[in-house]
Amino acid sequence: MILKKPLVTEKSSSLMDKKGKYGFVVDHTATKDEIKKAIEDFYQVEVASVNTMIQRGKARRNRRTGQISGYTNKYKKAFVTLKEGFNIDFFENI
Repeated sequence: MILKKPLVTEKSSSLMDKKGKYGFVVDHTATKDEIKKAIEDFYQVEVASVNTMIQRGKARRNRRTGQISGYTNKYKKAFVTLKEGFNIDFFENI
């Protein structure tokens, strides 16, 4: 499964409204072409471009000693720009 979940944050919500860009958390081995095909098949839209980045895991510290005790998991994000006239509604069934 290439698409794991939509990325719904304040910043991604403003990108949805202003520029028509949608964020997704995707499999870390997925390529841009695979992500494009998966979104077009699942949401029945046309994708103009795909931008990806790997989000590094954040350090977690021990409260008492202040030492780093581990890291959160890293994940890959994809921001997808749709062609004119297409949109995705993540909240239509709520």
